Amino acid sequence: MTGPYLIAGNWKMNGLNSSLAVLEETARSCEHLNEEVDVVVFPPATLLAVSSILLKDTRVQLGGQDCSSEVSGAFTGEISASMLKDAGAKFVILGHSERRQRHAESDDLVRRKAIQAVQEGLKAVICIGEIAQEKADGKTLAAVSDQILYSVPRTSAVDQIVIAYEPKWAIGTGVTPTLDEIAVVHKHIRVELLAHWGESGRGIRILYGGSVKPSNATEILAISEVGGLLVGGASLDAKQFSAICEHGRSVRAAA
Repeated sequence: MTGPYLIAGNWKMNGLNSSLAVLEETARSCEHLNEEVDVVVFPPATLLAVSSILLKDTRVQLGGQDCSSEVSGAFTGEISASMLKDAGAKFVILGHSERRQRHAESDDLVRRKAIQAVQEGLKAVICIGEIAQEKADGKTLAAVSDQILYSVPRTSAVDQIVIAYEPKWAIGTGVTPTLDEIAVVHKHIRVELLAHWGESGRGIRILYGGSVKPSNATEILAISEVGGLLVGGASLDAKQFSAICEHGRSVRAAA
């Protein structure tokens, strides 16, 4: 995969106003990064607007952790794609395994959310990945294919689509697939993207997510078709997250 890596930090349900210092430190640490790495942080929605002001003129971009499939209206508690954009977001995570499992989000719902995001000009980071039983049954690739087919809108704006492969059994467990397993799945995802989009499918970045940390970032980024990382817990620590970003710069510069 050519072009800059995308290193994305998902804060999940963490972060208060006192946590803004982490964003400031992250921005300072990433200031020297050039075209090798794009950095985006996904804080809770409560911090988006103030974070946008804080990060103005830095290399760190912002994203929302979810958005509604609706444009606006009587949907209490929902946040629309236009609201995220208005608060300063450039990206949005959709279909994260935790939302698929805890909120019973279907592939169809994820696709409808992605359509709204793309229409508002946000880059949709669409998460796909197998559960432990699917892995045990040898159905990883089939599960990934189905999620690409039904979760990803067939938009021509491929620059607004990012795929994040996150094996559900690896999220927050400290366990990661082998490098060979990651390579096989990412290659399969690329084949699927090319089948659906033709040659323009080569421009869609494929991130790996699932227990990413500084100690394994370099070897994962070196895998063909890995176009970046979706980082969870380590993104809450500015030193760890900036170290992962630095690994991305080093790997891309050496390629």
